[in-house]
Amino acid sequence: MDNTQELVKGFGERVRNDLMGFLVGKGAVDAHLPECPDVEEKWPEIARSYLPDGAREFKDYPVVSLGWMMFVGMAMAWHWDTDWEANSSRTDYYTALRDMRGYDNMDEAVVEDVLGCKGEEAEKVTTLVSECAARVYSLLLHDKVEPGTEVAFGVYVTALHQLYLAGVAVGLKSLGYHMTPLNNS
Repeated sequence: MDNTQELVKGFGERVRNDLMGFLVGKGAVDAHLPECPDVEEKWPEIARSYLPDGAREFKDYPVVSLGWMMFVGMAMAWHWDTDWEANSSRTDYYTALRDMRGYDNMDEAVVEDVLGCKGEEAEKVTTLVSECAARVYSLLLHDKVEPGTEVAFGVYVTALHQLYLAGVAVGLKSLGYHMTPLNNS
């Protein structure tokens, strides 16, 4: 593994640990995170379709650029829960979400139109995502990665991936999936 890969991998681990510690503390996820390989398999195509929009927006709106991916993960958990047989063959998840209300309002599209949250519940979801995205942005700033480099691109994509996974975990828990250890004794 070269130095760039090591830096990116280490950053991903820090982001994952920070996000999951924060989310467990908020009660938004269980200590044992869910595994959802069906949704994880969709990450590469979602990343490819999101990167042009996300990277463009990052310069002026970094927290939005990061946070929108957590909303995508939450929507994916909902799609998985409602009818994965019908949804699994789709390849346009991100563009369909974006096109519901446009990129700038994708948070509202996911929270209100997909997840069905209204009022105070919608505000709580939006605040949680905003806090997670701000935490990840802070980690990016503290790593002092030089913009425009291979490392910068790698840590950005890794940050998005961890936010996607966090969104999936939060979404699954909100749908009633709880990960608890089985006691076989």
